Amino acid sequence: MDRRGRKLKFTTVAVLVVLALTGFSTSKGHGRSSHSGGGGGGCSSSSQNHDSSSSTSGSTSSGSSGSTYHDYDDDDDYTDDTYGDGGSSSTSTAQRDATVELVDCATPSEAYATVEVTNPNATGGYFTVTVDFLDAGSRRVEQRTTDEYVAANDTATVQVDLSAPGIAAKVDHCEPEQYAPAN
Repeated sequence: MDRRGRKLKFTTVAVLVVLALTGFSTSKGHGRSSHSGGGGGGCSSSSQNHDSSSSTSGSTSSGSSGSTYHDYDDDDDYTDDTYGDGGSSSTSTAQRDATVELVDCATPSEAYATVEVTNPNATGGYFTVTVDFLDAGSRRVEQRTTDEYVAANDTATVQVDLSAPGIAAKVDHCEPEQYAPAN
């Protein structure tokens, strides 16, 4: 996978995480709404008034249909559509570790190992891949890790670089950790 594609995927994931953490939703607005047309998304505004005691007529929100809604309590209203399990974010579902298989070890002309990472999950995610670079006596020359995005139920070829090209001459063989934990 080229670096540009990785950056694009990382940027996309980062934007989605930021939107999820800020409460942005494309299916429901903040609290209850009487807007017609399916309800829009959006972020909470500091100018919203949830306290009816500081307003002369309470909080009023007019929709395009002309109807109004009065929210007289101070609590924010969240439904199971916003948080799938009654309060905690549904995006925190634990993913199973990916499996790792060595394809090629480092050589004096290639200062990296190549592994295949298989994601067994129904959703894509980032996995931490660890490879031990060993000398002829099976002593560790260097241990390196990299985080890599792997699509759902897919296998990605991942390059794990040594810290410097000169170290490759000391490497006799490589041993990747069998499992790559999800981030």
